[in-house]
Formats: sequence, structure tokens, C-alpha cells
Amino acid sequence: MDRLDAMRTFVTVVAEGSFTRAAERLALSPQLVSKYVSQLEEHLGVRLLNRTTRRLHLTEAGAAYRQRAEQVLAEIDDMESELGELQGQARGRLRISAPVSFAIRHLAPLINDFQRAHPAVDIDLQLNDRKVDIVEEGFDIALRIGRLKSSSLIARRIAPVRLVLCASPGYLAAHGTPEHPRELAGHRFLRYRYMEESQEPLLKWLPRSGGGGRTGGELTSNNGDVLVEAAVGGAGIALQPTFLCGDAIRQGRLAIVLPEHEPESLGLYAVYAHRQLLASKVRHFVDFLEGYFGDPPYWDRF
Repeated sequence: MDRLDAMRTFVTVVAEGSFTRAAERLALSPQLVSKYVSQLEEHLGVRLLNRTTRRLHLTEAGAAYRQRAEQVLAEIDDMESELGELQGQARGRLRISAPVSFAIRHLAPLINDFQRAHPAVDIDLQLNDRKVDIVEEGFDIALRIGRLKSSSLIARRIAPVRLVLCASPGYLAAHGTPEHPRELAGHRFLRYRYMEESQEPLLKWLPRSGGGGRTGGELTSNNGDVLVEAAVGGAGIALQPTFLCGDAIRQGRLAIVLPEHEPESLGLYAVYAHRQLLASKVRHFVDFLEGYFGDPPYWDRF
């Protein structure tokens, strides 16, 4: 016996005053309606209805149970209605994890625009360059940059992420402009800690970590903004995404090195846990992300 079905059947029988009319309203047979009520009484261990040939009478226990059952069923209906609204409209708290530098430079306008379009959504944006566990840490969406490996998570590609080698004109004037990747070993390289040689083949030509090239003084950081600013200041050559260094290239403060050997683009991905029964706030945000940055992205227009 499904207790909710039995409860709803009992309440309907009382409201209609008849097993037959309750059966018509519920689209069930009178026999099944009678069976549900009998099973409910057996489960509760009390008689809820006294039956005569002409009408039904609530017992004292039946009257008390009816009142509580109507409250429970009303609360369930309200809850399902609210969940239906959540699925139909973007609302609720949306927890997002995003890379630090990308979020600082590019996410605030997007989030402002999204919340103007969906004012019932609250945003909790957490910035972290480590790979968060979406499910364990309670995130709805994580924005990730890279070449994603297969996993049980769902990933939608939002935009390409172009990588370029770049250095200041002053550095290149002082130390020479490499004509081939093998010449990078003679230069000071500004190293991003989270970039692995297995992910980026161009790194095999660069000075080994701890070597620093012929000019010495290696700089390693887990933040790309620091490396871009160091490159602008003439500290060496950096391999960075154009969403960080694009403005400096456009302004002439950085120059692209070895453009004919530009690495394969990475991707900006929206990653989330489930494809089916996706919460409306997540679906709307992912849809809003798609195409927002343009094609090509605005940071590549230099």
C-alpha cells in the first residue's frame, strides 16, 4: 500500500461522501478505493469510517485523522508546486566556483547582467584556482579552463581560451626575439605553477624548472596576473591566456613571441553534476554563459 495514495483516497471518500463518487474523481475502481481505505485502517489499527448502505460516518479517530491528513496533503501539494516553480523559473541560491584571475577580469559584468535578467537568483561566487569537488563541496557550477578529461560530470564549452608566448618589447630588445622554440631555453621564463608539460607540448622547449635560462632568476607563480605584470615589466617571457594578456598586447606593452608556434587553444567550460532534472537556475546560467563573451571572445580582438 502506498500510504500517500491511501491517505488521499480516504480524504476524497470523506469529501465526496461515497466510495463510488470518490472512485470517479480519482479515476479508480470502487473496489480499489474500498481496498485502500481498508488497508489504511488496518495499517493504523483503528476504524476510520462506519459504513451503512446509505452513507458513511466518520469515527472520532477518522475525524482526527482526516484533519491531519488534509494538512499533510496540502503541504505536499504546496511543496511540489514550489519545486515546479523553481524548475520553471530561475530562482534560489546559485553557488559557482571560478578561476581567480578570469573571474576578477571577466565575470562581474556577466553576473550583473544575469541577475538583472533573473532577479530571483542569489549568486555565491567562490574564487579558487584549484579543481574543486562540485558534489562534495556543494557547488552548482564550476567554471574550468583547460582540456578536460573524461569524467562523470557534464561539461559545456563556453569559449576558446587562446594561449600565447609574450614578452615586453624592452625585454626582447635586450635579450633578442626567439625565432624557434629551441631558443626559448636561453631566456628567462615566467612559469605558471599549474601548467604541466604533459598538457602543453611547447613547454618542452622552455628552461627546466630551477634552471632559469641563461639570464637566471626564475619566477614561478600560481597566479597569471602576477606573471603578466612581470612580463610587462621586462622580467621575461610568459605563456599566458589572452584573457589575461590581451589588453597589454593591444596596448603594445607586450608582444607575441613565436606566433607561428602558438599552442592549441584550451577551453572555458561550465561543469555541473547532472544533465537530467537540471535545476532551472543552473540551466539558465549555463545558457546565459553561452555566447556571452562573443565569437571570437572580446579579449582576442587585438
